[in-house]
Amino acid sequence: MIDKKNTMSKIKSGNYVLFFYNDSKKWLMKVSKKEEFHSHIGVIKHSDAIGKEFGSRLITNKDKYVYVLKPTIHDYVMKMQHGTQIVYPKDFGYIAARTGLQTGQKIVEIGTGSGSLTTFLASVVSPRGHVHTFDVESSVMAIAEKNLTKAGMLKYVTMNKQDLKKARKVPIVDADMVIIDLGDPWEVLPQARKMLKSSGYVVAICPTMNQLEKLSIAFVANEFSDIDCTEHIIRNIEAREGKTRHSFRGIGHTTYLAMARKVYFNNKRSNKK
Repeated sequence: MIDKKNTMSKIKSGNYVLFFYNDSKKWLMKVSKKEEFHSHIGVIKHSDAIGKEFGSRLITNKDKYVYVLKPTIHDYVMKMQHGTQIVYPKDFGYIAARTGLQTGQKIVEIGTGSGSLTTFLASVVSPRGHVHTFDVESSVMAIAEKNLTKAGMLKYVTMNKQDLKKARKVPIVDADMVIIDLGDPWEVLPQARKMLKSSGYVVAICPTMNQLEKLSIAFVANEFSDIDCTEHIIRNIEAREGKTRHSFRGIGHTTYLAMARKVYFNNKRSNKK
């Protein structure tokens, strides 16, 4: 028999919640007893949410209904502060499925950016795994740290200010996956290879076809196989009785994904490691 008391998740002061009115009007906020949120649909008092279960409905002073939802990683990513262009959730699922991303893994990320992909990776490999992320821009890393903290993922991430292109000795070994989000990902492929386990995946975020082409050549030169280059586009559907149609909203091209696996072309460990 299910104990209902243990299935109820009450909202407390300091919790992040998603105030949901409709798909285009939703707000991610940390609730506090004395705070109010003013919008075109009326005033939402944070105190009205505190003590309620997630999923409860609130009514604004303009008699508009707002649902109080528990934020997901998707919500945190879509509402996070941007310091750079982010990797979107539409690409997360394919990366996870194609590479076998799972809890307990050791992941290296080269190019932290705003931390959207970092947040997702940490949410999957936690609590037993870890993400080691590297960047060279302090201002961008500060934004990523705030975003990771907000999503509750910072404890599963080690942030490093280091240019791995110049590293003679790699700081991490036996990684399950290395993800590269740089303008010239081929420049760091030798280091990525040294950090990976045998058969491990390297994934690169490539905004342009020219980058994709140059990287695919570099994959072969650095003894990677099972090369996979894809683009993922989401087209929303507005499903309503008698008038279902494609939405004018959607997320088109944001980036290309390039993936490959570490192998040994001579059927033995080469000097590429």
